[in-house]
Amino acid sequence: MTSWYEASARQRIDALADPNSFEEFIGPEQREISPHLSLFDLPEQFDDGIVVGRAKLAGKPVLLAAQEGRFMGGAFGEVHGAKLTGLLRAARKLGWPVLILFDTGGVRLQEANAGEMAIAEIMREVVLARMDGLPVIGLIGGRSGCFGGGGLIAGCCSTLIISEQGRLSVTGPEVIETNRGAEEFDSKDRALVWRVTGGKHRYLIGAVDQFVEDSGSAFRQAALEALSRPASLDAGVLAAEQKRLETRLARFGALSEARDIWSALGLPRPEAIPALAAEAFLAQGSTKRESADDAR
Repeated sequence: MTSWYEASARQRIDALADPNSFEEFIGPEQREISPHLSLFDLPEQFDDGIVVGRAKLAGKPVLLAAQEGRFMGGAFGEVHGAKLTGLLRAARKLGWPVLILFDTGGVRLQEANAGEMAIAEIMREVVLARMDGLPVIGLIGGRSGCFGGGGLIAGCCSTLIISEQGRLSVTGPEVIETNRGAEEFDSKDRALVWRVTGGKHRYLIGAVDQFVEDSGSAFRQAALEALSRPASLDAGVLAAEQKRLETRLARFGALSEARDIWSALGLPRPEAIPALAAEAFLAQGSTKRESADDAR
C-alpha cells in the first residue's frame, strides 16, 4: 500500500502495525451490524464501518481503530461508536496507547441520536485516557476526511497527524453550503475546501501536530514519533490551549482567506503553498506555523 488516501481501513492497519501483529476485536464473523439501517432499506456491513483491535508498533502493544470511509462515509452510528468507546475503555484497563485512523463525515442522519450519544461517550473516554497519561493519537488522511463529531473527537486527542489529502473541521463543506448557501461556502470548489480544511492549513495554524506524505510508511513513522509525546491532560494543558486559541483569534480573526493567514504567518509566496510537495512545504512551514506543541 502506497497511498493512505486510497487505502481501505484494513489496508491502513496493515501499513501501520508490525507485520501479522493485528488481532481484530468484534470482527465481521460476529455480524454486529447496525440495528437501524434496515429500517431505511440501507445496506449493512458486518463490521459497521470500523475495525478495532490490538497490534504491535515497533514491538510495543497498541490498540487500533480504523474507520472505513467507503461505508456510509465512515459515519458514526450506534454499533460503530460502541466499538470505539469499548476500545478506549480497554486501553485504560490495559494501560496501552490508542491510535484512531479517522475517515469520517460525522454522524449518520439515520442514527442521529445514537450517533450523537456515541460521540459524547467517545470524547469522555479519550479525555479519561489522557488523564491517565495514555497517548490517544489521531491519524487523518482518508477520503472522507475528519468532520462533524469526528472533528470533535480529534480535538481531544493528544497528537494529531495529517497528510495534505486529509481534511479536518467540525462542520463539513456540504453542511455549510446546505445551511448558508454556496455564497458562504462552495463545497464544489475543491481548492477552497482544501485551503480551509486541508492538511497544510491545519498544520500551519497549529491545529495538528505533524504533517506527512500520503503514504503508509510516513504515517507509521509519525505515529512512532507521536508515541513519545506527552499525553497527559490537566488544567494547565487546557489553559495553555485556551490561550493559544485566543491568540489565534486575535491575530487572524479579521482575515477571511487562508492565504491571508499564511501571509500573516510570514510565509513567502503564500499563493504557492497548495502546489508545494510535502518536503518543500515542511521546509517553509515548520518555522512559521502556530505551534500546538506547548498546549498539548
